[in-house]
Amino acid sequence: MPQQEGNYVTDTRLGRVPPYADEAELSVLGAMMLDKEAVSKALQYLDHTAFYKDANQIIFRAMEDLFNEGQPVDQVSVIDRLKSKKTLDKAGGAYYITGLVESTPSAANIEYYAKIVLEKSIFRKLIVSSNEIQNEAYEARDPAYDVLDRAEQKIFALSESRLKGGFKNITDVLNRTFEHIDSIHKKKWYTTGIPTGLTDLDDLTSGLQPGDLVILAGRPSMGKTALALTIARNSAVEFNIPVGIFSIEMADYQLAMRFLCAEARVDSHAVRTGKLPKDQWQRLSMQTGRLSKAPVFIDDSPTLTMMEIRAKSRRLKAEHGIQLVIVDYLQLIKGQRAENRQQEITEISRSLKALAKEINVPVLAVSQLSRAVEMRGGDHRPQLSDLRESGAIEQDADVVLFIYRKSVYDKRSGKDEKYLEDENKAQIIVAKQRNGPTGTIDVVFIKEYAKFENIAVSHEEMESVPF
Repeated sequence: MPQQEGNYVTDTRLGRVPPYADEAELSVLGAMMLDKEAVSKALQYLDHTAFYKDANQIIFRAMEDLFNEGQPVDQVSVIDRLKSKKTLDKAGGAYYITGLVESTPSAANIEYYAKIVLEKSIFRKLIVSSNEIQNEAYEARDPAYDVLDRAEQKIFALSESRLKGGFKNITDVLNRTFEHIDSIHKKKWYTTGIPTGLTDLDDLTSGLQPGDLVILAGRPSMGKTALALTIARNSAVEFNIPVGIFSIEMADYQLAMRFLCAEARVDSHAVRTGKLPKDQWQRLSMQTGRLSKAPVFIDDSPTLTMMEIRAKSRRLKAEHGIQLVIVDYLQLIKGQRAENRQQEITEISRSLKALAKEINVPVLAVSQLSRAVEMRGGDHRPQLSDLRESGAIEQDADVVLFIYRKSVYDKRSGKDEKYLEDENKAQIIVAKQRNGPTGTIDVVFIKEYAKFENIAVSHEEMESVPF
């Protein structure tokens, strides 16, 4: 008959017992009662769930509590604690605990045994996850892709489990520290997060931080996609940072064309119409080779659910080590069946934030703004309240960036002189930054290349643009 031990089932009929190391578990517990330093070392690797037997879990938790309270950890104090908790019998009794100490000659090998215990616990968790996946598949209650997403999430979480390191000699620590300092010195950026390549924006935000949801919002024709691709290009080409792009709105070849035109500084309209001068064709050809080496991965599926985005992002992280995910754009993500669009967007927003935390990379999501921007008087600068369809976007976002180009409104209102004066001017408004200041950044927008640049760079490469 199947027997229960801890959270695991042993089926004696099949002769299959979940992996565990009985002697290693006993040696860890015995060593912890012999030497206080052994307790510290064991706690670096283990918690009570790492032990297979219920009795061993109970004993470990008692020692952990005593240690955290600053009390002695030995067989007398452990037995006393278990008596007070009325769990001594469940822990095997006083004789079992005394035997742990007597059968452990030394605490010297505590780390070795702790690693064995931890490794076996990972195997058991894999078995549990596999059984849960199998049961869900047999029951077939939910859509197959929902079950697949949960299965992938379970395995991904386990694959992230690693044996924690114990104490290290200062020589080893110093060697690694020097290597780290050297790598910082050699790398091309000095932000704590992923650099955007836009100097003033990086100074204000220190880059896009791992685990953050960054919303890039604006009205149509402001250049949202152009700014997202500028950031992707700068990260991948200048800093060799792997970037994953989910382009729901545009096909992959359209994105590639934008990348090429911006990189080669050729007129995108001339490329589309086939009226490109020979010298610009040569520039385009030269930059193709450079861009082909950039670690950029594009998915242009026309319909994507959050489940698909999460699954593909996990895979990209595991296979290519992506450090930035870009989604263009949020409102085009296919949501779950909800009562209304607002609830749907709320769920999508929360899922994007959860994705950023899960794979520990910044997620940059492009978003539309509501028409309230146009209806408002003045210069039509966007506000947080303009985020379209859900207040959850503002709530979930760690950073909110607005792209604002006054020339767009000048052109619509027939102010041709003002339009020509402001045509290349743009501002990135940092309207929210959970862990930093807000502010407004002046940049240059080169419409012909669909590219944003720092003011200083543009002054060198094109006619001066006054700000």
